[in-house]
Amino acid sequence: MKIISIQNNLGIPKYRQIVLSIEKAIENEKLIKGERLPSINKLCLEFSLSRDTVLQAYEELKKRGIIYAILGKGYYVKSIEVTIKQKIFLLFDELNSFKEDIYNSFLKNTGKDVQVDIYFHHFNIEMFRKLITESNGNYTKYIIMPTNLADAASIIKTLPVNEVFILDQTNPELESFPAVYQNHKKDIYDALIKGKSHLNKYEKLILIFPGFREPLGMKEGFINFCHDFSFEYQVITEFGDREITIGEVYIIPNDRDLVAVIEKSKLQNLKLGNDYGIISYNETPLKKVVENGITTISTNFVAMGKILSQMILKGKKEQIENKSALLIRNSL
Repeated sequence: MKIISIQNNLGIPKYRQIVLSIEKAIENEKLIKGERLPSINKLCLEFSLSRDTVLQAYEELKKRGIIYAILGKGYYVKSIEVTIKQKIFLLFDELNSFKEDIYNSFLKNTGKDVQVDIYFHHFNIEMFRKLITESNGNYTKYIIMPTNLADAASIIKTLPVNEVFILDQTNPELESFPAVYQNHKKDIYDALIKGKSHLNKYEKLILIFPGFREPLGMKEGFINFCHDFSFEYQVITEFGDREITIGEVYIIPNDRDLVAVIEKSKLQNLKLGNDYGIISYNETPLKKVVENGITTISTNFVAMGKILSQMILKGKKEQIENKSALLIRNSL
């Protein structure tokens, strides 16, 4: 049974004709799941094609998850879902409400003919390496959230260079890759300038910065602001059982620390926004109502997912800064 049709002077590249022939054969049930495809050598001889042409067709189908290869045996049908035009590898650091917003926005804007497989590295470099290595060659696009993992760039560079997109945090080693990112150093600096008139009534700024998950630029921007505007400041790795002193403002990237600070203030009978202040990171609906409103520094995560989907669907190769804003509420 002949499943491949190649015509000269058709105006369609021959590798695309192979792809279209296999898609049509699957749709017409001439090829079923698990069935072996014609070998590369057979197609080369039958249609006077180069190996590269046939490989290009088979690799595209492989990346879309339609076929798979067994070393030394050939290529086989893996899926009959030929409507999937792109198969995307999405590697997040962890799942939280902000990443969920990015993910849902990305899915909403990519369409039904795109399959997205999501993974999490949990800030573990070995897991990061394993997931990327095992997925290399199996997807049409790779979206990577490298955070501040050491050696992440060298691992990312093992992937097909034209198929990689960086999300949320980037660095000079990754500047050749398209990205949708936050400029954490600039964002915190600009946000604190916007809130400076509110900060002036306080005596000391304290950044709770464990330094494990948090972007390093956040700490740099905070220190630069304090130096430039002569604010007394401190960077601590954890809140713990610290006593809050009247006149302190806490800048808090982690919501667990946010809860700890508020709970401690209640034990000390301190009034938020008067005796002490809070600036939290990343907007959530709950922060609009907790303690009559928590001031936040936050980017638009829904916009981040939408911009990323447009970059991929339209083939754009840009580095786009997704800016943050300071939302001033009662806690400052």
